[in-house]
Amino acid sequence: MELISPLIEALTFFWFLFRDVCLPIVVLISIGIILDKKYNLDLATLVKLNIHIFVPGFIFVKVVESSTRETELQGTSVVFFTLSVIAATFVIGFLITVWQNWEPSKSRSFFLSTMFYNCGNWGIPMMALAYPENGASIHIYALLTMNLSTFTIGMFLASGYGSKKPFAEIVLGLFKLTPVYAISLGIICIKFQIPVADWKYIWAPLQYIDRGLVSIALVTLGVQLSKTSPPKVDKFIGLALLLRLVVGPLIALGLTVLWKLPHSIAAILILGAGAPTAVNTALLAHDLKADSRYAAAVVFYSTCIAIFTVTAILTIQRLFVTPE
Repeated sequence: MELISPLIEALTFFWFLFRDVCLPIVVLISIGIILDKKYNLDLATLVKLNIHIFVPGFIFVKVVESSTRETELQGTSVVFFTLSVIAATFVIGFLITVWQNWEPSKSRSFFLSTMFYNCGNWGIPMMALAYPENGASIHIYALLTMNLSTFTIGMFLASGYGSKKPFAEIVLGLFKLTPVYAISLGIICIKFQIPVADWKYIWAPLQYIDRGLVSIALVTLGVQLSKTSPPKVDKFIGLALLLRLVVGPLIALGLTVLWKLPHSIAAILILGAGAPTAVNTALLAHDLKADSRYAAAVVFYSTCIAIFTVTAILTIQRLFVTPE
């Protein structure tokens, strides 16, 4: 009888996560697939809209808004934790690509598909549901770190790994896309206390862009999946899913134990590390000539499977982790 209540709670969380997080994502992706089948939408234009308008607008708003948020854990700790998860995943991913002897474009897609996870349109709603008191407020720093890393480290790997381009050319190429400037401007606004949020003629359009990112990004992913026809799950996709959805949370678990973080904080960080592959990685793979077909497939499959793996993580936390 003692196990019945936690199991019922876990099943309840399963239904809430599916209904409120996974199903809306699947609906938006499906809309993109249906629209492309009917109208043959231009993928390159959609990608440019994402990379140069919606993604930088979203990042800028989140950076500025983060200056007013309070958390139980200092933001710098979450930033270093998230970077450590990314670094550990890269090391394991690099060993896998060497073991499999994949070509550079495939290796770049593997890095993008495993290192960077969906802290935004998956992570924030998930945290708000699972840990309504402080989950989202702590997770916002992971979101900012992931966005910054995706459009710096991720862009560097996607455009330069295994290529013959000069190092300086690769670095300069990072500054051709607007997300880097959005992050920089957001930090400047915080540092110098520029009241951009009070300038309605600027802030209101930015808020519209911020709210539109989730829908436009997922519809774009649907269009990309429609045009590329996601391949069946093979060794590449299977290893990427295993590293992202299973090994990722285990890395986070090891780091929380190593850093002796409180259970309440550790649970949030571990759950966040179990998120599926970030949608932006598929956009980057397409824009920077990595193997976008596989990158999009991992985003799709990981998003579908994550509902089960995340529920398993929550179940373990509810059953076996004693709150402090």
